[in-house]
Amino acid sequence: MMPPSTPPGGPELRDIHLPPAPSWWPLAPGWWMLGALVLVALIVAAWFWQRRYRLQRERRRLLGELEKLAERHVRDGDDVAFAASLHQLLRRVARRYDDAATTQRGESWRRTLARVPIAPRILDRLLALEQVIYRPQAEFDAHATLAAARDWLRVAANARAWKPPVAEPGHV
Repeated sequence: MMPPSTPPGGPELRDIHLPPAPSWWPLAPGWWMLGALVLVALIVAAWFWQRRYRLQRERRRLLGELEKLAERHVRDGDDVAFAASLHQLLRRVARRYDDAATTQRGESWRRTLARVPIAPRILDRLLALEQVIYRPQAEFDAHATLAAARDWLRVAANARAWKPPVAEPGHV
């Protein structure tokens, strides 16, 4: 027995129904992973940029202070005062990485300065500052010393450039 609404030629067939187009939300897991990777990459890039910005700002500050010392030396021509100011600036920077830098003399001061990877001639030029401070008759090339201090400060501004401290001979 057939239902009463069935047409005489059989049941009426409808066209094929396609499913609705897939929604773009929620995203497939691969897109979530890609988004997480992009977010991590942006965070790492921002961290590196900020670190680089801080380093450049510190370097500009130190070199600006050095230039002010050089300008004052040009105005007054006092080699001893210039050498003392340079020496103070170097000690202030070194004190950030070595608390004993303020009281070191001779070989221990040399080791502290040498923790920054620089050429030995620059190191020797900076060590000569002590001679000028305490013996005003000592030979002093202000221009070469200024260049040496500038080179040392450029590298020393970067905390990662400092080598670990070396134990002093005779200390355990």
